[in-house]
Amino acid sequence: MAEDRPAMNNSPAATVAIPQGTGYFAQPSDLPLQAPDFTKISDGDFLPAFEQAMMIHKAEIEAIKNNPEAPTFANTIVALETSGRMLGRVSTVFYALTGANTNDTLDAIDAEIGPRLSAHYDSFSLDPVLFDRVKAVYDNRAAMSMTPEDATLLEETYQDFVHAGAMLTEAQKEEVKAINTRLSETTTEFSQKVRDATNENALVVDTREELAGLSDDEIDAAAKLAAERGMEGKFAIALQNTTQQPSLPSLENRDVRERLFKLSYNRAVMGDDNDTRTLLAEIATLRARKAALFGEPDWASYVMYDRMAENPRTALGFMEQMVPALAATQRREAALLNQQIEAGGEDFEVKPWDWYRYAEQVRKARYDLDENAVKPYFELTSVLEDGVFYAANKLYGLTFEKRTDLPVYHPTVTTYTVRDADGSELGIFYFDPFQRPSKRGGAWMSNFVDQSHLYGTKPVIYNVLNIPQAAEGQPQLVSFDNVNTIFHEFGHALHGFFADQRYASLSGTATARDFVEYPSQVNELWATYPEVLRNYAKHYQTGETIPAELIEKIEAAAKFNQGYDFGEVVEAALLDMKWHSLSPEEAARITTPAQVDAYERSSLEDLGLEIDLVPPRYRSSYFNHIFSNPAGYSAGYYSYLWTEMLDRDSRKWFLENGGLTRANGDHYRETVLSRGGTMDYFEMFENFAGRQPDVQPMLEARGLVPGGEGEAEDISDGELPAGATGIDPVE
Repeated sequence: MAEDRPAMNNSPAATVAIPQGTGYFAQPSDLPLQAPDFTKISDGDFLPAFEQAMMIHKAEIEAIKNNPEAPTFANTIVALETSGRMLGRVSTVFYALTGANTNDTLDAIDAEIGPRLSAHYDSFSLDPVLFDRVKAVYDNRAAMSMTPEDATLLEETYQDFVHAGAMLTEAQKEEVKAINTRLSETTTEFSQKVRDATNENALVVDTREELAGLSDDEIDAAAKLAAERGMEGKFAIALQNTTQQPSLPSLENRDVRERLFKLSYNRAVMGDDNDTRTLLAEIATLRARKAALFGEPDWASYVMYDRMAENPRTALGFMEQMVPALAATQRREAALLNQQIEAGGEDFEVKPWDWYRYAEQVRKARYDLDENAVKPYFELTSVLEDGVFYAANKLYGLTFEKRTDLPVYHPTVTTYTVRDADGSELGIFYFDPFQRPSKRGGAWMSNFVDQSHLYGTKPVIYNVLNIPQAAEGQPQLVSFDNVNTIFHEFGHALHGFFADQRYASLSGTATARDFVEYPSQVNELWATYPEVLRNYAKHYQTGETIPAELIEKIEAAAKFNQGYDFGEVVEAALLDMKWHSLSPEEAARITTPAQVDAYERSSLEDLGLEIDLVPPRYRSSYFNHIFSNPAGYSAGYYSYLWTEMLDRDSRKWFLENGGLTRANGDHYRETVLSRGGTMDYFEMFENFAGRQPDVQPMLEARGLVPGGEGEAEDISDGELPAGATGIDPVE
C-alpha cells in the first residue's frame, strides 16, 4: 500500500503541527488497490470525517504558507498537490453514494457540507500569502528544470488560482466567496429537486390494457414498480432523465403516450415544492455576476478558458452552422411522419409524444428494423463481458477477472480485476447498471482511487448506468441504445485505466470538458464492429449470432430520424450556451417561472428550430448537467457535439488502418488514452491521427450532407468557424 503522505524533498518545514486523522477515512483503505470498504462505512461517518479532513487540510495549507524556506516547485506546487488526501477520500466515496445510492441522511449532509466545502476551498484559492508563493515559483519557471508534466502542473496551479480570484481586490474576493457559497447551496438543491420530481412523476395506470404495445415482461415490471410504491394492482413506469421516454414508441394508447411525455416534460415546472425554475434563474444570475468580477462578459467566457474550443464564439458558431440543415430535416421528417399517421387511418398531426412511435414505423418500413427483434441479441452480461471486455482485449490486451470478495454499495454492483497485457494488475472496475429511485438519472464514470506515480496508486473506477431492471427470473435484455451507452462509459473507464501520470490532478480523465467525451465516444465504434458483434450479440434463447443484415439495418437506420435524435442534443447544447452567455443585467431580468419559460423558448425559437415538435433533450428545469452540483457541463454541453467531431474522424482513422488490432489500440493508448491532461489537445489529436480534426466524417455519419439520409442540405457552405471543418487551434 502506498504511503498516505509521500516523502518529498523540500517539503514544508514543520512550523505547523498537522493533526492526525482518526476513523475509517484517516488512512487509505486496506482493501486491494485501496478500494473502499463499504462494510466499514456508515452514513453517520461522513459529516465528522468531512470536518476532520477539512481541519487537517487547513493545517497542511498553513504549513505551506508558513514554510520559512523560499518557495520552490517541491515545497509549494507539489505540496499543494499532495495536501487534502483525507478530504479526497471522504469526498470520493460520499459523492459516489449521493449520485448512485443516496438516502435522506446523505442528502441532508450534502446540503450542509456543500457550502462549507465551497468556503473551505475559497479560503485557500483566495489567500494572498499562498498565492504569493505560487506566483513566485511561476515567475521563476524559465530558470527551473522541470519535466513537461511538472510544467503543466505549475501552469494549471497558477491559472487555477488566478481563475479562482487570487488577483481580485479584497472586496471582490469577498463577493466571490459569497457567490460560491450560494451557488453550492442552489445547485445542490436543484439536483435534489430534479431527482425528487423525476421519482414522484412516474406514470401510473390502472389496467394492463392501457400499456398495450409493451411486452409482457415490461408490463410485469410496471406492476412490480407500482407494488413497491404502495399501489398494488396498478402499473407504474418510472421516468428517465431525458425528455423523451423509452416506452413511448411502443405504447399504442395515444392518451397514455401524451400523459407519459407531459409528466416527463413538465417535471420540476408544476409550481410545487420541486419546481426548479426560480432556482435555475438565480444560478444563472449568480454565475453571470461572478464572471463580471473577473472582467468577463458572461459565464461561458469565464469557464471556457481551459477548453479545447476556448471561447463561446467558437462553440456557438460550430453549432449554429448546423441549424439550417437541421431545421429543414425536422420539417421534412415531421411531414413524413404525418403521412405515416394518415396512411394508418388516423386523423391528427404528429406531436412529440407521437414522434418516436411513428418514426419507428417509418424506420421499420424503410429498413425493416424492429427494435423488439433486436433486443433478444443483447443480454447485459454478454454485452459487457463478451462485447466490451472482448474489444478491450483485442485492442489493448486487457483481461478481466470477476470477483466476489470486494464490498459494494448496492447488491446489483459487480466488480472485476483488470489486468494489463503483461498480466500485471492495472486496476479494479465496478459496474452499476440498473435504474433505482436512489440514483440520479443518466450514466457516468468516476474514480474511487486515481492513478498516480507519486502516490503509487492504481485506478479504481466505476461505471453507473440507468437500465430498467428486468423482472425477477427474466433475462436482462437491453436496447441497442443501452449497448452503445455501456461501450461509451467503458471508454471513459479505459481513459482512466490507462492513465500514466505522476500527479493525480492531471491523471486519466482530468482533461478539458470538451475533450473528455472524445475517447468514450470512440469506444462506441466497437459495438457494431463485425468481429466484436460475432462474439457477444447472440440470441439469449437460441445462441444464434445476430444476423449481419440486422446490423446493416441498425447502421442504415442510424442516419434516419436525425431531425429528432441530433436535434434534441443540439437544442440542449444551444440552450446551455444561451443561459450562460447572459450578461449580469440580462440574467437579473429573468426571475420568475414564466420568465424562465419565455427565455427558454425564445432562445431556441429565434434560431428557427421546430421546438414544439422536437423539444430539447433536457428542459432547463431538469438540466442537471448544467445546473446541478457539480455542474461541470455548464457552458459545456456542446462538448458532446465537439467531441463527436473528434470521434467520427478517429473512427475513420481506425477503419482506414485495419480496425480492431493491437497495433491500433497501442497507438491510441500511447498518443491519447495515456496522456491525461498533460498536453495541448490539438497536438494530442495530431499525434494520433497525423493531422488536425475534420468535421466532414461527423456530418456524413449524421446524414446532414448530400448523400446522407434525406439528402439534407450541405451545412458547409460559406466560411465555418474554427471547430467546424479543417479545425485549427483557436488563438
